[in-house]
Amino acid sequence: MLLGIVVRLALLPTEGLKGDLDQFVLWVHRIAVNGLGHAYDPTQSPTDNLSFPAVMAWIWGVLALVQPAFQTVTDSADPAIRALMKVPASLADFGLMAVVVYAFRGRPWWAVIGAGVVMLHPAIIDVSAWWGQYESIYVLFALAAVVFAINGHNGPAAAFLALSLMTKPQALPFILPFAAWFWATGGWREIGRTIVIGAATTLVVWLPFLAAGGPINYLRNLADYQNVVFPVMSLHAWNVWWLFQILTIGTFAGDQAALIGPITFRHIGWVITAILSLVVALQVLRKPTPRTLILGLAASSLVWFVFMTQMHERYAFAALLFLLLLVPERRILALYLVFGVVYTLDLLSAAPPTDWIHQLLPFGGLYSIVGSVVTIAVAALTMVWMREPPETETTPDHRVAVAPGVPSV
Repeated sequence: MLLGIVVRLALLPTEGLKGDLDQFVLWVHRIAVNGLGHAYDPTQSPTDNLSFPAVMAWIWGVLALVQPAFQTVTDSADPAIRALMKVPASLADFGLMAVVVYAFRGRPWWAVIGAGVVMLHPAIIDVSAWWGQYESIYVLFALAAVVFAINGHNGPAAAFLALSLMTKPQALPFILPFAAWFWATGGWREIGRTIVIGAATTLVVWLPFLAAGGPINYLRNLADYQNVVFPVMSLHAWNVWWLFQILTIGTFAGDQAALIGPITFRHIGWVITAILSLVVALQVLRKPTPRTLILGLAASSLVWFVFMTQMHERYAFAALLFLLLLVPERRILALYLVFGVVYTLDLLSAAPPTDWIHQLLPFGGLYSIVGSVVTIAVAALTMVWMREPPETETTPDHRVAVAPGVPSV
């Protein structure tokens, strides 16, 4: 933990992903000047419109409150501002560590290993402390929802799932596995109860933005990012569409080109992702054990990453944390090690920290083709292993049976 703190403190003031950090600072500046409730007010440029849900607006509102400099600062040129912008994600890393330790509270050595992985994994450090991205925040809420769910507390799980969804839209793959879990552990009544809890949580976090039309503006802003800013097959994500791009034209390709009549590559990605996501949810419904839920969440995250267009390289971040909960199972451990290496190489290739890494991992090289194939294989194995019994007792601690007549793993 101390080593993780030292590494993060060293990286916080660094430039990271300058373009994204500049954008984030501009959004904090607008909140500081116009007030939290007007965070989603539209501007003349689609790229200047806030494209994150309400939880992130709240977090940036806190930064605007504690640092008066945001009244005038509009970019990340100041190292102190860069460091402050990265603090929420780095703090969330500590939250992830705490949840992993709690999940393994009955298995101390695995708790220590899990904590070490979270604090020292290069991919987690890169995304949070170097890049200044906020993946760890939405995954923290989702991981907490998992721990609540497998311990028989679906209500808090639904609330934390809602918080995850209201932090980043990359939490969307979690909906179907959790819905299947809620249904399997309590029927339609439980589905209704958790929907009400999730909706109430969502309403609360959006309350300050309702008067200015925040939710509608957010959806409009998100559509602009999908259709105007990043309408590509794959933005450095090593997946099926990356293979298609590199092996056909050798660079980025749009995902809205018509393939058959009005059907575009984006539509094909939607259909494949929807079918495989339903398969994952049905597996959770068929066998609602903690292991299946965790594998289902990892599999769903990987399915979206592999088959949806417009994926960025970091969008498989959640799978890195979900699979960590099952590493005591030897084959999952092997899968985790392989995936961790490939995912880290993907990040380093997308934003090389040094010239020699850039030369080692050039754009579209053979390594990225192999990495894409490996990532697809990891997603497939995760889905297949949902159907099979574990080799050993692998699931993190839980205290209740997950459903009447269904034994715990």
